[in-house]
Amino acid sequence: MAVDVFVSEEKIQKRVVELAEQINRDYAGKELMIVGILNGAFMFCADLIRHIKVPVQLEFMSASSYGDGTESSGNVKINMDVKKEMTGKHVLLIEDIVDTGLTLSSLMHLLEKRNPASLKLCSLLYKPARIKHQVKIDYLAFEIEDHFVIGYGLDYAGAYRELPYIGIYKND
Repeated sequence: MAVDVFVSEEKIQKRVVELAEQINRDYAGKELMIVGILNGAFMFCADLIRHIKVPVQLEFMSASSYGDGTESSGNVKINMDVKKEMTGKHVLLIEDIVDTGLTLSSLMHLLEKRNPASLKLCSLLYKPARIKHQVKIDYLAFEIEDHFVIGYGLDYAGAYRELPYIGIYKND
């Protein structure tokens, strides 16, 4: 299967640096708890924190509403939760894509109940054509059209995460 490059590796890395600079300004003088959402956001999260200059605690969560398909199942499942307490901490959630918004709205609601000092969302991609549950994205790398995308951490049934760019998945 051939994969068309949708967002190049160079364009992704340039935008990652820009987002990190904005995060550095917004959290200057503060400590930041970053919560990466596995599995899709691991590459974006790793690249982003390399450029963040404020003190960082890194945690991960795993949540899914897709399974092995290309459409959301409509149910959010928490597969792995954060280990550290977040009460009173500045929390930044790192996600690969906001598609329907179901997973992120559920996660944000769950994490708000844990009383962080602040809770913000950073997403690599946002697909407004598919949104059903509104979420505020504080830091966004790219807004995209309604394509099923793979690469740079995003997958189809567990495959293609290793691509250094974002491509459009075509089931030909």
